[in-house]
Amino acid sequence: MSEFGSERSVNAVRLWSGGLATAVVAALVILVGTLVIRGVMDIPVLAPEEAGYLGDAGTVVYALMAAVAALLATGLLHLLLVAAPRARAFFGWIIGLVTAVAAVTPFTQGAELPSQIATAVINLVAGIAIATLLSSVAKTAVVRSPRRGEPRERPALHHEGILPDVKQAEYRGEPRGL
Repeated sequence: MSEFGSERSVNAVRLWSGGLATAVVAALVILVGTLVIRGVMDIPVLAPEEAGYLGDAGTVVYALMAAVAALLATGLLHLLLVAAPRARAFFGWIIGLVTAVAAVTPFTQGAELPSQIATAVINLVAGIAIATLLSSVAKTAVVRSPRRGEPRERPALHHEGILPDVKQAEYRGEPRGL
């Protein structure tokens, strides 16, 4: 048990590598969304009309902000997994509400309605990507301690899905019990 009384242990490497991958996806959602909205639908979003299909430097900054948001969400998730009861439920609510704010914010700006809607959709897709990817990463990053009465020994390479029926003792070369 940790000092918080949690029986969970968090695989930080798995969590943060998933968070880094999520950051890349979030940035790409912004770039692809901009390309589709500007290039295919011909709606000037995230940059002036004459900036081209991918926009301007502001689009790159916006994509980097999405990546930073994903990394901040990973930090929040790590904190919740270590310290909070029902961490994934709280995480879902927090990220859902932040995504709602990001989707509504474009309507408070002085742009034309098609640009506002397009920006809101891009923000919504990026938020959903961050929420769903990090939620699934959280499932694999939490290692639960066995409860009383449950056997402590797990398959040797359980997390990788390799040799699922081999116990730790067998993996180390110790003889099997009869």
